[in-house]
Amino acid sequence: MKTLFFLFAFFTSLAQAAEPAPIASDPTWLVEARAGIKSGQYEQAVKLLMASNQTSSAEWNNLLGYSLRKKSPPDLIAAEKFYEAALKIDPRHKGALEYYGELKLMNKDLAGAELLLSRLDKICFFGCEEYSDLKEAIKKFKAAK
Repeated sequence: MKTLFFLFAFFTSLAQAAEPAPIASDPTWLVEARAGIKSGQYEQAVKLLMASNQTSSAEWNNLLGYSLRKKSPPDLIAAEKFYEAALKIDPRHKGALEYYGELKLMNKDLAGAELLLSRLDKICFFGCEEYSDLKEAIKKFKAAK
């Protein structure tokens, strides 16, 4: 019974890790940028992130890439640069792998997206939201061809 409880708690914590809730130790730039992104205010998020200039943070680079990709009009060239920077800092950053894969699909680079999906598959031992989301995006991309 203890084993079942442990496994339930473990998998529940994994599921919640995909969208981390703000904690007291999160820096202001991160909390504010995530709030802007969650509300669809991508331009605001870009400004907040640029002002904080946390270039050595994988999450900063990932969120900036995401915001640049989602804003209207998107800046895919700049977004790619920030996803690459995030993955250079942390090659196992699940969010950057997923979002960079989505950008690859926007650029009609199916092989590149599938390569990023395979990297996620190696990282997500028991599956993860990022892997599932990118796999679904690839499926939709293939169906639209």
